[in-house]
Amino acid sequence: MLFYQHGFDHTSFADIADAVQISRGNFYYHFRTKDEILAAVIESRVENTRAMLQGWEEASGDNPADAIRSFIHILTDNRADIKRYGCPVGTLTAELAKLNHNARGEANALFALFRRWLAKQFRALGRKSDADALALHLLARSQGVATMVNAFRNDAFVRREVEAMGDWLDARILEIP
Repeated sequence: MLFYQHGFDHTSFADIADAVQISRGNFYYHFRTKDEILAAVIESRVENTRAMLQGWEEASGDNPADAIRSFIHILTDNRADIKRYGCPVGTLTAELAKLNHNARGEANALFALFRRWLAKQFRALGRKSDADALALHLLARSQGVATMVNAFRNDAFVRREVEAMGDWLDARILEIP
């Protein structure tokens, strides 16, 4: 959470040790560098994201459109944090890219996970030939919305955009691929 709230570069070992309430010496026993902590954070985020995606699939039953709607609604479900800090995946990948950090690829794996999952849902809707393009479009649009919500902090905007993405999804379902 500290990397999300303050950024990787602006979070110190002392900040992390204080947040988890252990001594710095004990903390160094488990993690020798901040990069090791980052790797553990990314690994945890990937596992949590996989579990969330699986939960959305299970909750939607045999309706992949409902699973995709769960992805879309993450913007409204998390709008308070997004308004304040931006998208957790987008902000992390952007910061690591600016730093030219060697963990960029691992962080980008989160976007790839969402992209593959969305493409799987679109294929299940019968959109086999353009599933990846649709997945990438929706992922990019959600990132754009998250960026604008973070910049302008406008709840009405996020509600309108989430509704528009739902309408866009409905139109893709009705189109003949």
